[in-house]
Amino acid sequence: MPNGKMILAAFFYNPQGDHRLSWRHPHAPGREIFDLDYYRRLVGEAERAKIDAIFIADHLGIWDNYDSGVAHYANARLEPISLVSALAAVTKDIGFMVTASTSYSEPYNIARTFSSLDHISQGRIGWNVVTSALTEEAQNFGLDGNIDHARRYDRAAEFLDVTKALWDSWEDGAVLIDKSSGYFADPAKVHYLHHKGEHFRVKGPLNVPRSPQGYPVIVQAGSSEAGKNLAALHADIQFAVIRNLEQGLAYRRDMNERLARQGRTPESFRLLPGILPIVASSKDEALEKQAALESLMIDRVGIDLLSSWAGVDLSTFPLDGPIPALPDLESFNGWRTWLKLIQEESNKGLSIRQLARKIANTGSVSMVAGTAAHIADQMEEWFVAGAADGYNLMFPLLPDDWMNFMQQVVPELQKRGLFRTEYETGTLRDRLGLARPENSFVIPN
Repeated sequence: MPNGKMILAAFFYNPQGDHRLSWRHPHAPGREIFDLDYYRRLVGEAERAKIDAIFIADHLGIWDNYDSGVAHYANARLEPISLVSALAAVTKDIGFMVTASTSYSEPYNIARTFSSLDHISQGRIGWNVVTSALTEEAQNFGLDGNIDHARRYDRAAEFLDVTKALWDSWEDGAVLIDKSSGYFADPAKVHYLHHKGEHFRVKGPLNVPRSPQGYPVIVQAGSSEAGKNLAALHADIQFAVIRNLEQGLAYRRDMNERLARQGRTPESFRLLPGILPIVASSKDEALEKQAALESLMIDRVGIDLLSSWAGVDLSTFPLDGPIPALPDLESFNGWRTWLKLIQEESNKGLSIRQLARKIANTGSVSMVAGTAAHIADQMEEWFVAGAADGYNLMFPLLPDDWMNFMQQVVPELQKRGLFRTEYETGTLRDRLGLARPENSFVIPN
């Protein structure tokens, strides 16, 4: 990592926290989750702590495939690109990694939107590329069921090729705004794509000049074989599900091999495991905090989530009985990362109810709980060993866990020399130690 400092991204999933029912907690926010001031307060605290970026996850629908109205539609949220356009105007240094789907968007729209955001923010934008794995999402875009897994990733690969070409369609220095000659741009430096592929036909050029970073930082979060291959081909950062140090080192070796097959070096890629940090005066107090959140879980919510991830309506089986046969991973069209986790957990003898509670309460990433020093110890171990370039911080309860981390753990990391005390100059790419992409239309000398 540049300067030996870890990358920290603060994660928004549900606006009240990463626990599925954090909204029921007495300290959780209410209707303010639909107001800008709530997010401005959280992002302002993260910027004061010198956090690299805010990572905003998203879905394109209400999660209700197996139980209509589950948890009273509790995953309602603001559209993230709109939110970030507002937050970019009231911040100066912090970056934003924004989720947008390749399954239900078009390359021209995404290229234009993210290039515009990168200009507006002066180079602080990243794009979290997702292929949208939920049936509920597909049904909002005229489909009866989810798009085939392989086809989603084939579309995503072509989508990224086209989007990058659109970002390249204006060379650096193409804009002239020469009032005397009448040339707004140099015609030799603006390019047409005339792309005709399996999924897209795009003429180009983009109607936004090349942005400060060249390309926004590309983030990818899928851990299936197709997801890891897509990350090795296109991503600057991968948000990974890693549960222990040994698994993290193995994941790093695997990704380095995939990068090499694409002609890339490990230095061109950043690996950010997700962690759930809970700060308290002791580990026992942290576990009590987590237990209080877990007590809010409703069985039908957990079972609906488990059913959605497994691709099987588990509510039709005896809830205190064993997990039934699950779909084959290689032919599954849903979220393969989650199905793999459920398959692994189902071998431990848990009932449907027990597994639903466990998965819904703990999610897929590691909980790091205890004092600020204890949390910093665990983060330092993975970082120094090379299993992580930093972390995606997934706070169970907002705003409490977010504020506690910024005010207690970040100073501890800074004291150890593991995290910056001031923002470096330049774009988000510059701070992450990532090279500015070369323009594909420019022939190297």
